Amino acid sequence: MSIRVYRSDPAPAPRDDRSPRFGAPPRGPRPEPVQRPPRRSEPARPAVADTAQSRAAMAALNAALARGGAGFESREQPRFDPRGRDNNQARNDGNRFDRNDRNDQFGRNDRRGDFDAPRMPPRAPQQHAPPRAPSRPQPRISSEVHAAAANGVPTERLNKRMAALGMASRREADEWIDRGFVTVNGIIARMGQQVVESDVIDISLAARREQEQQVTILLNKPIGYVSGQAEDGHPPAITLIADSSMNSATRGRIRFENWHLKHLAPAGRLDIDSTGLLVLTQDGRVARAIIGEASDMEKEYLVRVEYEGAPEMGIRQEALGEAAIEPIEPHHGGNPASQIIKKNVQSVFPHEGLMLLRQGLSLDGEELLPAKVSWQNEEQLRFVLREGKKRQIRRMCEAVGLKVVGLKRIRIGRVVLGDLPLGQWRYLQPFEKF
Repeated sequence: MSIRVYRSDPAPAPRDDRSPRFGAPPRGPRPEPVQRPPRRSEPARPAVADTAQSRAAMAALNAALARGGAGFESREQPRFDPRGRDNNQARNDGNRFDRNDRNDQFGRNDRRGDFDAPRMPPRAPQQHAPPRAPSRPQPRISSEVHAAAANGVPTERLNKRMAALGMASRREADEWIDRGFVTVNGIIARMGQQVVESDVIDISLAARREQEQQVTILLNKPIGYVSGQAEDGHPPAITLIADSSMNSATRGRIRFENWHLKHLAPAGRLDIDSTGLLVLTQDGRVARAIIGEASDMEKEYLVRVEYEGAPEMGIRQEALGEAAIEPIEPHHGGNPASQIIKKNVQSVFPHEGLMLLRQGLSLDGEELLPAKVSWQNEEQLRFVLREGKKRQIRRMCEAVGLKVVGLKRIRIGRVVLGDLPLGQWRYLQPFEKF
């Protein structure tokens, strides 16, 4: 009778699959069941280890092991040992190969009992570089700009070019360039960059959305308010912009918000003693179209005048009534023969003066552009100008002997004042264009 013994690794300890209670220490292997003693009514049970058959099997196993494993077959597969040991040495290490060798590969073997395993040197603490402040990459200067500068082709600043193309005002363009919203030929632009006419300039979607939210306000300015900053105790016109003073005819189409007052600037001045249409806008394109250097937009005014007659001007005295003529007081600075005509001014004002108002006057040594001047009624003139110098209409009238007693602006470009009450305002509608 031959006994074949198969050699294998020691059997693993039985597992305890029962989940431990929360916070309890991990359970060890389940202990072997203890054989209870026989009862009085039961016969005595012989121990298995004391039988002759078990003793013979253990003797045969010991003899086979003493011969080096001859006489039995091993079903164990060869293992890879990273430390170059044979399978018997690795097998004698037991479970150390499965656990410690894996730890050695990742440098986590800190078991002091594994003296035969090579130890890896401890890792030095990782040095983290200090965080760097985010910086926008400096764009490359276009080769066309260098070539243009070498060939004498004129270049201009990016913000000026954007303003000329109607993309934004110079101030708005500088703000977008600083925020990285502008690209030149696909490269992020930098402040003060020079461009040529062939460069492709584009703005980001975020800048376009901001531009769409900008508002323009039309105000019927009363007398006593200045267009810009407060001056000589007179309040600025922007103080009239409030929800209570909004025109009821346009209320509800665009809801008034406090941020609409931010960066709201007048596009064109209106004297403190003048009334009429005043444009306040956040959009730099609107401001440039109205008051830009190359702007030729028409502005229409109604001007009520009085005529300061003089004998040398050839006034027809027979056409005047007694109530229409008043002698000039000494504080007016006129001569005793001069007279002020308040009514029916059209009938006594010479045609030559009207022709001078249309073309031929100069202010501050500079010739004025041609203007459209006509009589609206007997005491009121209609002016259409394409430029806006300081107190231009009043100084033009003084040059031909007229005194302005009332001035009202009723149109800028294609936008009219209409029936907007004095002191009230409304939003520029999307269909309205200057």
